[in-house]
Amino acid sequence: MSCRRILLIVLTFTAAACGSHEPAGDAAASALPPTDVQTVTLEPRPVPRSSEFVATVRSLRSTTVQPQVDGFVRQIFVKAGDRVAAGAPLVQIDPDLPQATLNTTESQRAARQADLTLARQQLDRMQALLKAGAVSQSQLDEAEATHTAAEAQLKALDAQIRENQVELQYYRLVAPTSGVVGDIPVRPGDRVTPATPITTIDQPEGLEAYINVPLERATALKPGLTVELLDSDGGVIASNPITFVAPRADDATQTVLVKATLTRAPAGLRVMQYVRARLIWSREAALTVPVLAVNRVAGQHFVFVAEPSPQGFVARQKPVTLGEVIGEDYVVSGGLQSGQRVIVSNLQKIGDGVPVKPA
Repeated sequence: MSCRRILLIVLTFTAAACGSHEPAGDAAASALPPTDVQTVTLEPRPVPRSSEFVATVRSLRSTTVQPQVDGFVRQIFVKAGDRVAAGAPLVQIDPDLPQATLNTTESQRAARQADLTLARQQLDRMQALLKAGAVSQSQLDEAEATHTAAEAQLKALDAQIRENQVELQYYRLVAPTSGVVGDIPVRPGDRVTPATPITTIDQPEGLEAYINVPLERATALKPGLTVELLDSDGGVIASNPITFVAPRADDATQTVLVKATLTRAPAGLRVMQYVRARLIWSREAALTVPVLAVNRVAGQHFVFVAEPSPQGFVARQKPVTLGEVIGEDYVVSGGLQSGQRVIVSNLQKIGDGVPVKPA
């Protein structure tokens, strides 16, 4: 082959290469059919800024049942979880001793009643004899004094009987209000005192969530902030505003107590149950991208954005700065703008500059 012909071929390839303005990668990719993808268009939306804590569910109307006397438990009429009405019997404490005291007092009253009847008869007789002049006034006065003393003794025994009857009632514990019976730590045969808690009576329709917030976040606390109770999967089961912020910190835990009254008790929620709680500090507009749209390479996060091109759309890989995860989305701190279309499907089939067809 002559030198002139070789030079002509080289010049021809050089001119062809210089006449093409499309990058080599994009030129190769443009020959591929576009990949079908799903996209989401970025728009600012309210994003909750929140923190998670552990809340304790308490009853607004919870009553602790304790005995007023010492004794041994003879019988328990209910079990934990039972719903009872006010006045329903709960526990019977052995009443033998106060019952014996009451029986003795009633026997004494019967004797005093007989004394009073005799004194009354004597007084009536003395009054009749005084009119007949058969006895002196001093004898009548003595009969009246005997009658008055017998009457006073009977009244004292009546008061003592009423006291014994009231005391006897203390040996049967009843529900002070209607509600649900809590745990019963005592058993038949146990000795109890006025300091022994027997059980609790809770009314589940009035519940509060108690949350202890660390002091470093306490300055942002105020009534009206939203508290969301979460189930084990992170779903919201109740959402209510803060109704109380403690004016003082707990010196033992260095936390501030806040309360949120539950307007509706979620199904299955129990008094004294621990539950996840999310306290929402604010709701500010921000861009978010789905978690599934994000790739992480060498510690840097990337997303693919569908950008217009003369032939349609191409995928462009964009580095992004991300914030916290809210639900199934990342909060975008930088790298993306409102209106961009982020690709969320077929990410394993595309690369930078690959033609795509947004659905």
